[in-house]
Amino acid sequence: MSKPASPSSSEIAQPGGIQVLARAASILRALDGEHDGLSLAELAARVGLPRSTVHRVVRALQTEGFVTAASTSGGVRLGPELMRLALGMRREIRQALHPEIAALSAKLQETVDLSVLEGNVVRFIDQVASPRLLRAVSSVGATFPLHLSANGKAVLAALPEDEALALLPTKLEPNTGASITSRAALLRELDEVRRRGYAFDREEHHEGITAIGVALRDPLGPLVAISVPIPAQRFASVEAHAIEALLETQRHCQELLGDPTT
Repeated sequence: MSKPASPSSSEIAQPGGIQVLARAASILRALDGEHDGLSLAELAARVGLPRSTVHRVVRALQTEGFVTAASTSGGVRLGPELMRLALGMRREIRQALHPEIAALSAKLQETVDLSVLEGNVVRFIDQVASPRLLRAVSSVGATFPLHLSANGKAVLAALPEDEALALLPTKLEPNTGASITSRAALLRELDEVRRRGYAFDREEHHEGITAIGVALRDPLGPLVAISVPIPAQRFASVEAHAIEALLETQRHCQELLGDPTT
């Protein structure tokens, strides 16, 4: 029996090629977050397509490196080419927004962090450290839980409630005595974040550190967050100024990233 052919570049150039791209996109979205992969039958059920069609599109995606075999399930998972593109996009985000976070850090004399939503955590991709001796600094590349951090809560609030809930663990583990451990309480706080436009971490991730965070929508990539961690002992005296400056930076950065609705 002959194997089904993969879609070629000439096929994609035809009017039906738009359908091929849409099907490929739906398959990639279905695999997002499935670290152990999905079988072809599971993929077909997820995307509502015949298994033969899924098989054909998956073979084309494998050829390009967008999906790869998943040894644990016998199916497929997202491949290295997508990871490479994602890393390139992060570099572009960092390059585009670094002057803005550097200007915000200079204005506040505080550390400013840039992070992206990655699965069920936020990952720090850039930072401008405060020149003060008493300062809050995290490592670029580090990840924070969504429910314990200002940047995490900002991106959660930027998502529909059902999507935000899907990213949260069943049990919200605390880091400090101030950590939120109730999903109901967290949802109430996310409503407040949506209303006012920024999120707080009030010594919930680290004792002695309070932070403010805002989210940005990148039309071509993951949700992005800018956060300002400040030692708790001086937070009250700078809170209003820090919020105003952070919201102004958010507006400038969103203009740089483009209209999220396009």
